Amino acid sequence: MDIREEIKKRVVETEKIIDSFLPKEEGLQKQIMEAMNYSVRAGGKRLRPILMFETYRLFGGKSKVIEPFMAAIEMIHTYSLVHDDLPAMDNDEYRRGKKTTHAVFGEAMGILAGDALLNYAFETASQAFDLEPENIKVGKAMQILAKKAGIYGMVGGQTVDILAENDNEMTEEKLHFIYHLKTGALIESAMLIGAVLAGATKNEQKLMEKAASSVGLAFQIQDDILDVTSTTEVLGKPVGSDEKNNKTTYVTFAGLEKAKNDVSRLTELAVSDMDSLVVKNEFLTELLKYLISREK
Repeated sequence: MDIREEIKKRVVETEKIIDSFLPKEEGLQKQIMEAMNYSVRAGGKRLRPILMFETYRLFGGKSKVIEPFMAAIEMIHTYSLVHDDLPAMDNDEYRRGKKTTHAVFGEAMGILAGDALLNYAFETASQAFDLEPENIKVGKAMQILAKKAGIYGMVGGQTVDILAENDNEMTEEKLHFIYHLKTGALIESAMLIGAVLAGATKNEQKLMEKAASSVGLAFQIQDDILDVTSTTEVLGKPVGSDEKNNKTTYVTFAGLEKAKNDVSRLTELAVSDMDSLVVKNEFLTELLKYLISREK
């Protein structure tokens, strides 16, 4: 399997699904739709919706009920990046090789675009009720999406991350907490929603959430590695931003070599959990392995 080619195919298919749910750019509030769509269409790996769909397939899912959730989780991920780039946060003007939303539309519209994407994500996900009104798993999936994106998930992790800036008392435990919530929670959400909607058992759901947790931590550590080893041209956004913002990262805390080793260890742990399942999805397993060697 040529994993890079397979990923490209999945990205194209996923972007068609996401694009079908984006709002029309019309009305007196047209600019907010333009800012939202600019943010989502700026590119990216589409990792979360791909993980969601492949986990859904892993457990035998075949319905279009997964599609509103695929679009919704990418909208939530995008809104978090739009706000992360704001002057009050990381103050970055480039992401994915393009101007950030606030750099194009202004800071106020950047804030509103993030707000709008979060709200529109749940409006989008709720369309699953129309597709399968008697499917009680849709309600469970909505609950997972909300919790993992909120104060007990991504927002909670981002909060501790902001508070930890200039923190001379950073511990490995606190850093893990930040990463598990800030990055891991949405990846857990993606794979768990896929499993739930496909009808996976409770034990299978727990195993997928555990594997996703390892993937999320490995993914964020790899981001830290790339921030010090990559270039702006390759990464598509400024490198060294963590150092600029005086952030303690896994690399500054544990060192580059340990960080690299831990990415490999966590990925192997996730793959091992996946291999223990009776059902198999070769692409999903290869995707998890590929994530540790990515350059951006």
